[in-house]
Amino acid sequence: MRQFDSARAAARTAQATFGATQRRHTLRQIRILSARYPLGAIGAVTLIVLAAVAIFAPWIATGDPFIHDPAGRLTGPSAQYWLGADSLGRDLFSRIVYGARISLYVGFSSVVVAVSVGTVFGVTSAYLGGRFDLILQRVVDAFLGFPNLLLALLMMVALGASLNNLTLAISIGYIPTVVRLSRSSALSITEEVYVAAARATGCTNARIVLRHVLPNAVAPVFVLATAQLGSAIVSEAGLSFLGLGAPPPTPSWGAMINEGARELEIAPWIAIFPGLALSVVVLAFALLGDALRDHLDPRLRGR
Repeated sequence: MRQFDSARAAARTAQATFGATQRRHTLRQIRILSARYPLGAIGAVTLIVLAAVAIFAPWIATGDPFIHDPAGRLTGPSAQYWLGADSLGRDLFSRIVYGARISLYVGFSSVVVAVSVGTVFGVTSAYLGGRFDLILQRVVDAFLGFPNLLLALLMMVALGASLNNLTLAISIGYIPTVVRLSRSSALSITEEVYVAAARATGCTNARIVLRHVLPNAVAPVFVLATAQLGSAIVSEAGLSFLGLGAPPPTPSWGAMINEGARELEIAPWIAIFPGLALSVVVLAFALLGDALRDHLDPRLRGR
């Protein structure tokens, strides 16, 4: 029994030592990457802060974003309203904080859908080739002929305003680009020796795609997805600006900018602060995307 207890204690000590080593290694890698890509680190920290703001919005907001205060209509920044109040007397700071939830939800959801669907179709198209590849690429060409925002606008008019419809409308516009990129990446991978060896050993097509082609084709897709996140948030704001985004009174940065545009002369803060929040988020995604591209592309690592 004592030997068993000793062995269990030794195993726990070894596990704790391994965990501490892994944490030190992870922190060391983060410090190295932060020193190598300082702008990317700034973008990552900004996005982490934004995610924290969205998660803890009820505790960060200074008031209820839906309560109307007629006495506070168009009030400028003050101790009560940190960023001012809108035309209905709602706290602008609270609405911007809650609006981060909408932007992140729509942005991440639409990009996850686009990357998931587009990567599967792109890799499958590259591996199978033939008529399937030909037909799929012509469909992709047809979708690429439409600007993303115009395609999303047409879909929102047809489907109606809701968060799920907004996510679907934005994601469909990004799927063709993901299909093209993942296909071109997979085409070079299918010519590698290890793929030919997998075929020779009798692996099924599904196993080759899932185990060999797909994992090696996703690196450039991750970089594209980071850029698309910022673009998706801008698309959500643009559709909300046109009244086709989240239905009111849901806080949305685009809808707040639209409202502020009508009161720009007498209450410019209604449009300025949501616009600044949108600009900071898009810039953060751009900085992070550039850093990921430089890190994942071996031709740029030495620069």
